[in-house]
Amino acid sequence: MKIHEYQAKQIFSRYGIPIPRGKVASSADEAKQIAEEQGGKVVIKSQVLVGGRGKAGGIRLARNPTEAGELAAQILSMEIKGLPVRKVLVDEAANIETEIYLGITNDRAARRPVMMASAAGGVEIEEVAQVTPEKIIKVHIDPLLGLRDYQARDVAAGIDLPRDHWKSFISIAHGLFKAYQDSDATLAEINPLVITSEKQLLALDGKMIIDDNALFRHPEFAEMRDLDAEAPLETQARKYGLSYIKLDGNIGCLVNGAGLAMTTMDIIKLYGGEPANFLDIGGGANAEKVAAALRIILGDSNVKAVLLNVFGGITRCDEVAHGIISALKEIKTKIPMVVRLVGTNAEEGQAILANAQMVTAQTLVEAAQKAVAISQGGVA
Repeated sequence: MKIHEYQAKQIFSRYGIPIPRGKVASSADEAKQIAEEQGGKVVIKSQVLVGGRGKAGGIRLARNPTEAGELAAQILSMEIKGLPVRKVLVDEAANIETEIYLGITNDRAARRPVMMASAAGGVEIEEVAQVTPEKIIKVHIDPLLGLRDYQARDVAAGIDLPRDHWKSFISIAHGLFKAYQDSDATLAEINPLVITSEKQLLALDGKMIIDDNALFRHPEFAEMRDLDAEAPLETQARKYGLSYIKLDGNIGCLVNGAGLAMTTMDIIKLYGGEPANFLDIGGGANAEKVAAALRIILGDSNVKAVLLNVFGGITRCDEVAHGIISALKEIKTKIPMVVRLVGTNAEEGQAILANAQMVTAQTLVEAAQKAVAISQGGVA
């Protein structure tokens, strides 16, 4: 789950990371009032969960409260990469001397967090990694020991940070790692972390991505979710406890088990088709959950065929079949479906679907070939 800049900075501030004075506004009048409270120049920053806000005109400097209101009105009327701007962050403007990148993410190959820093702050770290990778300093963090002071010092030295800023930098590095760890984040970054003309370190921007699998431990994050940034079908799937990711293909996939779902998608591609989604209904799914999953798949206008591949271990095949029939009574779709049921009560499930005149298959290869043929206008 991605959260907005202002939300990430609020979390950072709780861990002692210095941030600019600022408040969120949802109207031009609110932005003007906040600018008056700041008593000087402010930065109006669109709050949307995409990169490139500045290049799109979503970050502007206002020299006075009147201009702050005018710029806020302009930004609040924008869409950036298809997302409407509903809020702006009005931050006190900083006098910037130097920009630094500082971030922590998961290194899956090393199986531990990695802290990254670069003196080339203010630009996308992916660009720095591609063009000048030697400018990125990396330190792996033992999850049992946490970030050590010597590691933070190594990072500071590696980016040639002046020594009089090392104490503040080490404190910020520790705060960032603690925020990352306590929030079950997969990414926590400050870009840029600036040195101001007053010789202070300040986190001008913040970004965090929270691990969806850990959200049950953080009910306080529920209200932070921005539904504008999510595909509506993914939002609907989450309500039913379904693992669903929308893709660009035209063959809908309904499968029980993540590994089997990935295999199903691979075989569809092997035979020349394109999966429209990843969808795992999980083990023990009942008829209601299957019906919900099918409604979500059929809610995608790109879907031309549906492949249902169910291995009945905990999940009973007859329950899956009842769910399919139940959903089709409600949806009334003409989209053809290919069903492969194997395992617990498979014969009962196949009999139910045979009575509904559905296309069935004995093997996954046969099911994939039939689904691809149908999606391309052929006959199964």
